[in-house]
Amino acid sequence: MAKIGFKVQGSPRCRALRDMAPRCEARFKAKDLHQKLFNEAKKYIPGGVNSPVRSFKAVGGYPIFIKKAKGSKIYDESGKEFIDYCMGFGAMILGHAHPVIRKGLKDAIEKGTCFGTPTRLETELARLITEAIPSIKKLRLTNSGSEAVMGAIRLARAWTRRDIIIRFEGSYHGNIDFTKNTLVLPYNDIKKIVETVKREEKNIAAIIVEPVAGNMGVVLPRKNFLETLREVSDKYKIVLIFDEVITSFRLTYGSAQSFFKVKADLTCLGKIIGGGLPIGGFGGRKEVMGLLAPDGPVYQAGTFSGNPISVSAGLATLRFLRDQNPYKGLEERTRNFCEGIRNIAEENKIELKVNFIGSMFSIFFADSNLFKRFYSLLLKEGIYFSPSGLEANFLSLSHTNRDIEDTIRAISKVFGKLGRQ
Repeated sequence: MAKIGFKVQGSPRCRALRDMAPRCEARFKAKDLHQKLFNEAKKYIPGGVNSPVRSFKAVGGYPIFIKKAKGSKIYDESGKEFIDYCMGFGAMILGHAHPVIRKGLKDAIEKGTCFGTPTRLETELARLITEAIPSIKKLRLTNSGSEAVMGAIRLARAWTRRDIIIRFEGSYHGNIDFTKNTLVLPYNDIKKIVETVKREEKNIAAIIVEPVAGNMGVVLPRKNFLETLREVSDKYKIVLIFDEVITSFRLTYGSAQSFFKVKADLTCLGKIIGGGLPIGGFGGRKEVMGLLAPDGPVYQAGTFSGNPISVSAGLATLRFLRDQNPYKGLEERTRNFCEGIRNIAEENKIELKVNFIGSMFSIFFADSNLFKRFYSLLLKEGIYFSPSGLEANFLSLSHTNRDIEDTIRAISKVFGKLGRQ
């Protein structure tokens, strides 16, 4: 790449250009590096990524390649620092490379990484989860949230001897085939739910729902929505499945069910329960879970299910959250942060909506195309949001007041630019 140079004279303007040159050169070098890494990745990986949203297709440009992370920060291959609000799409509630997780991993790795046998650690994690989520009487660990959903749906069909699954528009329940024998309804539409269930009552095995939608931005359930799902499920003997891969241990120590006071028959878990390592799980009523092999006829298995490394990271995370109970402080910090964003938008006459609950938040622009511009400008300021306007963002325990102040300052700068366009 050609060097960027300025002819330096004695005037203040020229001296400013001279001082700017190294920063400009570094910025262009970093962009060139990420483009090169992405092009190289595309030679061997479909689309250059192992999960589509990472491709930056939704925001334009090239994805940044991360080399390391610590606390609230991630660092790209050029060494640039970003304040991270993606946080592994919600998995890193303690922050990156937290000391308690590092210690748990160190102790576990020294003993081995995969046994293919039961371990006491699995039992301890299951015990912690069932104590924290009362609707889960028994739990089966899996390798991912997608596997957890697949297992829960298979179990619901076996229990009811019916086939149809109801799900909701905009929700994501993992990388599984979700089209055959599936009815898709509008999220939060109580009338549609009642009508559909009444019409198809003899064929519906399960209703699966995110109690707080997290894959179309953060969308909260309307009043009586979750309660209605519980009522119709009870009336027509349908299995109610809560997909809490995102919300479990995010809003409170436990699940969104205790937050909203609505119990599910089966619950799908992931993300936080693995402390940043691959994991999933599903659990619920004892009699329904009793259908799983080896006790029952519904076969579900996985070589790495209950892997001791993932379980150790999960145990370290849940014990820390149980003992510290940081949720009130996290929610307060998130609320102040989101109110700050709203105020800055209003000052700059930018129409947007900021939704949040607990330590989850998302920003919806009235002009959806504005998000791409917002994202690009914010990235230059060293702030990393989830690379799609339809993904949730998250605060962690590692985000400091200084992080929040720096982010608000950066957003103010970006909104100022957007407001003048």
